[in-house]
Amino acid sequence: MSDRKTRLTCPECGQSNQFPADKIAANPKCGICGHGLNSGKVAALDLKVLEKSARNDDLPLLVDFWAPWCGPCRAMAPEFERAARNLAPQVRLAKIDTQSHPDAAIRYNIRGIPAFILFHKGREVARLSGARPAAELERFVREKLALV
Repeated sequence: MSDRKTRLTCPECGQSNQFPADKIAANPKCGICGHGLNSGKVAALDLKVLEKSARNDDLPLLVDFWAPWCGPCRAMAPEFERAARNLAPQVRLAKIDTQSHPDAAIRYNIRGIPAFILFHKGREVARLSGARPAAELERFVREKLALV
C-alpha cells in the first residue's frame, strides 16, 4: 500500500478530502457529506467549488461551461457524460451553468458555449469550444495531459 495521498474537493459540499492514492478507483466518499468524489459522473459545480477544485485537486478536471437555453449545450450533455465515464478514474468532469453562475463566465473569460477548460496542478492546461463527440473530448484530454 502506498503512503501517497490524493486530494479532491467534494463537488457537493466543497470540503477538501485526502485519501490514499491507490484508492482513487474505489470512488472514495466525502468525509463530511458522504458524496462520491470520483464516481465517473459529471458533477454540477458553483464558482466557489470550481475554483477550489481547479486550484487544489490532484486529479485533472475538465469543466463544461454551459447554459440550459443553449441547444448545442443540451445536445452535448450525453457526450460529456459518456466522456466522464470513459476518463474516470484518472480525470474528473464537471459542469457549471453560466446562466445561474454568470460570474464563472466572467472569471474564466468564456465568450461562447459550450466551452471546455481542462485544469491540472492548479492551472488551466487547455481550452476547447463547441459541441464535440465524447471520443474527441477524451482525445483532447489525453493529448493535453501528456504534455503536462
